[in-house]
Amino acid sequence: MAKLTVSAADEKRVKALGFLRNKGTDNFSGRIITVNGKITAAQNQCVAEAAKLFGNGIVTFTTRLTIEVQGIPYDKIEDFRTYLAKEGLVTGGTGSKVRPIVSCKGTTCQYGLIDTFALSEEIHERFFNGYADVKLPHKFKIGVGGCPNNCIKPDLNDLGIIGQMIPNYDEDLCSGCKKCFVEESCPIGVAKVVDGMLEIDKDECNNCGRCVGKCHFDAIEDGKVGYKVYIGGMWGKRVNHGKPLCKVFESKEDTLDVVEKVILLYREQGKTGERFAQTINRLGFENVEAQLLSNELFDRKQEILDAQLHLEGGATC
Repeated sequence: MAKLTVSAADEKRVKALGFLRNKGTDNFSGRIITVNGKITAAQNQCVAEAAKLFGNGIVTFTTRLTIEVQGIPYDKIEDFRTYLAKEGLVTGGTGSKVRPIVSCKGTTCQYGLIDTFALSEEIHERFFNGYADVKLPHKFKIGVGGCPNNCIKPDLNDLGIIGQMIPNYDEDLCSGCKKCFVEESCPIGVAKVVDGMLEIDKDECNNCGRCVGKCHFDAIEDGKVGYKVYIGGMWGKRVNHGKPLCKVFESKEDTLDVVEKVILLYREQGKTGERFAQTINRLGFENVEAQLLSNELFDRKQEILDAQLHLEGGATC
């Protein structure tokens, strides 16, 4: 095996820039941030050219919807970054902080209830970029799904958002049809005609919106768009399914504020090396939820951000 010449200190330095050593070599994979898995044709072409010019010509994709170019020699890393910058592309996505945002395709999908690309871009700007220098106990992953099909597994992220369509059911307009098209359209079987009247179990309904507009008598003509927030998901060496907060948020602004409060809580009350799921388990879900539904964390926001915490974070990958 060839002798390695890149020092551990230099390896650590470029890892912070998004370059991960290719095992047993002095070459690196450069991790390119796509914001939410969406890039332009010009950016795509730039990545392909960079892979040929500075790497081994191979482009791979990560589970966080970032792009990695393999086989970049250590002394070509800055040239690689400069080349990408001409199309507005940057590298990164490592460390004990907010990681790249994962989004499903949103409203380009027939089931999409919210514009996940737009929402995840706002989250990227406000928290991935805006909180880039905020050290956390460990990595913090955010997933944005457009509907309860959960294609990007929001509840396995530290924080997950799932688009909702809360049906506006007007019982007075229900005719108790023997063949109920709302009942037939419900994919999880919680809308049922019982004793001549449609009933929807609100505790079981996942607000997928598939029933909206299906009633021939307009009993469910429309619905309210909402955002369901899950906290404490984790996938990896340890697995934990996130739990939803008790309310469905009806505004994007309130949802983004909750995301920020979660990050502030994790920074202040999480122990270094501890994933957010472990923080929740230690503090108690009800305690955490109560803090997130109040504004007390915002009242101490600057104090939390200025605190000298997690100077050596727990993320190792």
